[in-house]
Amino acid sequence: MRSLSLINKTVPMSLIVIVFLASLLSGCGINNIPTLEENAKAKWSQVLNQYKRRSDLIPNLVETVKGFAAQEKDVLTAVVEARAKASSVQVSPDMLTNPDAVKGFLENQGALGGALSRLLVTVERYPELKSSQNFLTLQSQLEGTENRISVARRDYIEAVRLYNTELKTIPGRWWRSLMYSDNDPMATFDVAPEETVTPKVNFDNN
Repeated sequence: MRSLSLINKTVPMSLIVIVFLASLLSGCGINNIPTLEENAKAKWSQVLNQYKRRSDLIPNLVETVKGFAAQEKDVLTAVVEARAKASSVQVSPDMLTNPDAVKGFLENQGALGGALSRLLVTVERYPELKSSQNFLTLQSQLEGTENRISVARRDYIEAVRLYNTELKTIPGRWWRSLMYSDNDPMATFDVAPEETVTPKVNFDNN
């Protein structure tokens, strides 16, 4: 009893009540919305990082192909132009509630992926290029990057699903109306079935 009396004298009752209420609220999901929001933004940043990694590989890839197949001008130009267009459209984590912005960004990245695929098909006609050590290194890096893009996009889609679900379901819906009225659902997207398969490109000599 003496110890309780000492606590009552040294710790204001209002502080005890605040701590008690805070512990109750933390268990009721009050922090779920901002936590899930930050997680989704972090996952999107990883998507951007992987797309940038692919973009950074392209100049070296184009120069390598040009060294062996300069006559494939149209294909090389298409890749360069698609890269420039994709790089000109950026979507920061704060823009994820804008579906049109996300859609435009992904469409440009998809166009770049298509241009790269056409370039790699063209490469099949040049055995010397396919056996180039520099090209083989780029092949490995490009395949690794495509895998990372697939994983990053999958993780982002799942993070957005959790966040958007929290906004729509109880108690998240209540907390949104009380404290997070500015939080809107984030844009997501569907991944085509063929994009979930690891790219298989044959660079071996025929």
